[in-house]
Amino acid sequence: MPTGTTRIRLRPANTSRIPFWGQLAIGAFWLAYVLFSMWSDSNVHDYHFLHWVFLVFTFVYIGYILVHNAPIFGTQSYLEFTPGYIVHKNGLFRPKQVFAAENIATLELKPLLLRVRQKDGEIYALNLREVKGRLRKVSFREQVRQFAAQHNLPLQEVAPNSAS
Repeated sequence: MPTGTTRIRLRPANTSRIPFWGQLAIGAFWLAYVLFSMWSDSNVHDYHFLHWVFLVFTFVYIGYILVHNAPIFGTQSYLEFTPGYIVHKNGLFRPKQVFAAENIATLELKPLLLRVRQKDGEIYALNLREVKGRLRKVSFREQVRQFAAQHNLPLQEVAPNSAS
């Protein structure tokens, strides 16, 4: 199957106290301040090189905000169903979690949670609040069922209520 049909895009985990547009506004104000101070204070002080250092830091900050929150380099948060694995990636700077089908004991599909119980006793809970849209949720549930049937895994499913 092509990757586009097996990958479910997730919303970025919003762990920041300042929203995306607020962070971008801070970066824009910082950029305006640095450019204004460079233009109005040209070579008056011996520390004029600090303006260039702050300008570089400003661009690094704005770049970090854009890369972390916007899909500039493709989808960074996703659940993917490959022929033998379930892959969970929760952001650009976080490692992938790979669950091999032969190591999975059971799958529990609840309305807002996918619980993966492994044969070694470990339990991984994947939050499904990050799955965007009703169609993606339906597609995700169908892919979980298909994956469980393909690998003969026991699937415990709790039907979602009509509100989700």
